[in-house]
Amino acid sequence: QVQLVESGGGLVQAGDSLRLSCAASGRTFSNYAMGWFRQAPGKEREFVAVISWTSSVTYYADSVKGRFTISRDNAKNTVYLQMNSLRHEDTAVYYCAAGTSSPSLRNGGARFWGQGTQVTVSS
Repeated sequence: QVQLVESGGGLVQAGDSLRLSCAASGRTFSNYAMGWFRQAPGKEREFVAVISWTSSVTYYADSVKGRFTISRDNAKNTVYLQMNSLRHEDTAVYYCAAGTSSPSLRNGGARFWGQGTQVTVSS
């Protein structure tokens, strides 16, 4: 089984940057599309970004497009989310996820989920 562990969250000021990391166990990491989702208190979990097996395809939610960048290093079994120009409304628990394809993962069709890491942006 694949286990996903997020790290890099914290408390920052509006306008600052953070980089989240997601470390995956298992021998088949490169077989999966990888993505990031987030959930604020009292809100539904929402899609943030996804990247394909070979990093050839990426997709971002409109709310983060131009500010966030997703990347992966298959040799290190790790996916990243670089978050720039953070806003108060970015405050949420961020979850790493793995799926069989980028389109299905974008729509919430994850096969594996991480436990999440808290990102808090002060206003």
